[in-house]
Amino acid sequence: MARKSIFFPFIAALCLWAAPPAAHAQQAPANSAAQQPEPDPLAWFNEPMFTFNRKLDDYVIHPLGEGWAAIAPKPARQSVGRFFDNANVIPRFANNLFQLRMVAAGTEVSRFLINSTVGLAGFFDPADEWFGLKQHNNDFGLTLGRYGVGEGPFLVLPFFGPSTVRDAVGLAADGAMNPMSYLLPIYISVPSRAGAAAADAVTYRSLNLTLFEDVDRYAVDLYGAVQDGYLQRRRKNVAEGYEF
Repeated sequence: MARKSIFFPFIAALCLWAAPPAAHAQQAPANSAAQQPEPDPLAWFNEPMFTFNRKLDDYVIHPLGEGWAAIAPKPARQSVGRFFDNANVIPRFANNLFQLRMVAAGTEVSRFLINSTVGLAGFFDPADEWFGLKQHNNDFGLTLGRYGVGEGPFLVLPFFGPSTVRDAVGLAADGAMNPMSYLLPIYISVPSRAGAAAADAVTYRSLNLTLFEDVDRYAVDLYGAVQDGYLQRRRKNVAEGYEF
């Protein structure tokens, strides 16, 4: 999700690819993608990668998420998720800054300082609970979109899930912002980032165990629902400036 050999581990954002269809399933009829199909010139590549990612979830990520949910109460898993969110502040800050959203960029800095100290390294979120400082998710794909760069064809990345050509470039750029890529030798930084990303993905999945089941209930064409849901959500994000 050679990116400076590897900007970020292959499993990063593994489960995030499933979020768009869940929202899409609630907002649109199951056959909307079939009625108004999006152009998909890379379908020959996308469909096998979609199947690969789904099988990976079925046989690896979902079972690990179930195991994690069985041994850790939900508040503990939510705290772990907040820790990873706090650690990923640099791309959010930088992209809000690139888009001249100074208030959002300043909010990210304030959130990081408060949650890294009072919030015990980000396991808790007093910045939001006590001060009302909301997280402003932003990424370089949205930055490129805000400056008029076209999204390009829909693209399903192995391990990373749904994307576009523009968002894939943005994914690499955001990964390059990880200071571990520059401060540590590659034989330390790559396994460390891979382990962190895997833990983040499993934690996310443990908090969303019924994600695919909810989508399957509504979508006749799951691939089409994922494609349509992802593209519509990203277009909305570009128009609004950042993703909540």
